[in-house]
Amino acid sequence: MDQAESLRELVQEKITSKSAILSNEAKKMIFGRKNSERVRTIAITSGKGGVGKTNITASLACALARMNKKTFVLDADAGLANIDVVLGLTPKYNLYHVLAGERKLSEVIVSGPCGVKILPSASGIQEMTNLSRGQKLTLLEDLDSIQETLDFMLIDTAAGIASNVMYFNMAAREIVVIATPEPTSLTDAYALIKVLHQKYAKKRFRLLINMVNSAAEAHNVFLRLSHATEHFLNVNIEYLGYILQDKKLQDAVRMQQAFVELYPGSQASLCIKKIAEKICSENPEYDENGNISFFGDKRLGNECRSKRT
Repeated sequence: MDQAESLRELVQEKITSKSAILSNEAKKMIFGRKNSERVRTIAITSGKGGVGKTNITASLACALARMNKKTFVLDADAGLANIDVVLGLTPKYNLYHVLAGERKLSEVIVSGPCGVKILPSASGIQEMTNLSRGQKLTLLEDLDSIQETLDFMLIDTAAGIASNVMYFNMAAREIVVIATPEPTSLTDAYALIKVLHQKYAKKRFRLLINMVNSAAEAHNVFLRLSHATEHFLNVNIEYLGYILQDKKLQDAVRMQQAFVELYPGSQASLCIKKIAEKICSENPEYDENGNISFFGDKRLGNECRSKRT
């Protein structure tokens, strides 16, 4: 059974587990909304660790929130989570407690900078690195129960091509791959795209280049990777943008704050703001390959509950 089919079955189990019989109109309402009415679920991922993925996720979330976009961050690095550390948060509970049935999702979500809502994950718990089918079902169920209207859900995945990484990339409607000019980063980014495309039928990828010295360097990096994916995979990747090398970023890490919040006028922050503006201004295209997302509609949880009552 492929991953997409598995995800669809999880959704069906989620519905039947609560004896919820949805009418065709309800299904259309949930899965057939216009793109502009759907929550933007964006997986921020990478083939290699150490490329700044979590810092980018945190600051992008802040930038979106400052543009009056209701933003939710899921820390999906389930075994080595650290977005709470990056933002100086000390949550009492995390995703592990939800999946273990010890806490409700509402008890675990914390407020971050700029009003961003964050679902922290566990760190140092090995069994979290490979979520079971039941745990994935629980997660889908609980995320759909969020009553708040959202504009964006950012999923900070782990690096690499492990099962959890594939799952969260499959669940997202959009995929942003983070890479740096380092050859190993580009090689691993290519490997991630290859697996997601060939084994999981993902067709659309966006590339964000981090830690570059100039816009020209970032563009050259993009061309090298895009030529490889086009030639060997027949996949055209899109250029989302770049983030300049900035010493202020390391200062923000040490101070455990999002760099866009601590140093709003820094080079890196201006790059992030430009990317956030670009994301907000577009009408996104999605892969139509049968994959599901956590949120088909901004009010998915409310719509499901209204049909059950």
